[in-house]
Amino acid sequence: MKRMLKGFTLVEIMIVVAIIAILAAVAIPNFIKYRNESQKSSCISNMKQLQTAGEQWCMINGATATPPLTDLCGSDKYIKTTPVCPYAKESYTIANDSGVIKVTCPQESALGHIIPGQSTTTASGT
Repeated sequence: MKRMLKGFTLVEIMIVVAIIAILAAVAIPNFIKYRNESQKSSCISNMKQLQTAGEQWCMINGATATPPLTDLCGSDKYIKTTPVCPYAKESYTIANDSGVIKVTCPQESALGHIIPGQSTTTASGT
């Protein structure tokens, strides 16, 4: 009487490992690409929130100066917590350029974290 052994052969296991490796080779670069796009969108959203808060601060205070982050962010302010770039984990720069609030990201030139319609040349301020 012949005894049958149950299990997978080495060739079957190698084929499964090869298929998983091919799928990973396709999926991982796409995952990284979509994560970077998500971080860029989140960064732009943070900058728009800061820009809107700065504009409200200027309207209420009748000021043409650059609003400090301490006046914009806080539990009783326009934004509860101070937003930072999700990629660089650094804070944003706020400037008042002739009455227009401009917010820039530290990754503006490297990754294109720019508010659409905002010029890339902004005055620096804090």
